[in-house]
Amino acid sequence: MTKASDIELKKLKTALVIPLFFLVITFSVKLIETLEGFSFVEWGVRPLSIEGLPGIFLAPLVHSDWDHFFANAVPLFVLGISLFYFYRGISVKVFIYIYLLTGLWVWMGARDAWHIGASGVIYGLAAFLFASGFLRKYIPLMAISLMVVFLYGSMIWGIFPLQMNVPYSWESHLWGSVAGIVLAFIYRKQGPQRIIKEWPDEEYEYPFWEVEQKENHLDSK
Repeated sequence: MTKASDIELKKLKTALVIPLFFLVITFSVKLIETLEGFSFVEWGVRPLSIEGLPGIFLAPLVHSDWDHFFANAVPLFVLGISLFYFYRGISVKVFIYIYLLTGLWVWMGARDAWHIGASGVIYGLAAFLFASGFLRKYIPLMAISLMVVFLYGSMIWGIFPLQMNVPYSWESHLWGSVAGIVLAFIYRKQGPQRIIKEWPDEEYEYPFWEVEQKENHLDSK
């Protein structure tokens, strides 16, 4: 008989696959850049340009430097595992849609610059995990929402251009967050759901008032 702990361990291992694979790819890209001495920045998204279209698929794999990579690696890993562990039935679809929608919307509406990095995906994951728990009104998932607020609540400032010539792609943060919230709403009835207890109805041969009358009649005898 399979133990509950074995099942949970298998679920955790499965949840590790895509986030870990994604980090290995991004690490490899950055390592190649460093060793070969050139930059893949033109793999990024360049809004409303033909040369920037491949960036919809490639931009999250490219980072400006190692600090940029490691700043994204930890939250991507934590939030990615959370998505694939707690939302197994829809996690792959949600991840792919966040990835693609963020890139597409940045291409359609952002500053004329090369937008690179996985931060848009990170913001999308955080927004989805935050919104989805509350939309489902399911306490375990609401706890995940609160965990996201506790760990990454300060990220909200990253979606606003708080100064001129912001050095990071706040548009990626914004569109990633929008994608996460939209997907949380779209998939709110799929995946894990709040358990609603149903109490069995008591069946009476007679309406309740007739039952009371019969009981009173029997008591009087």
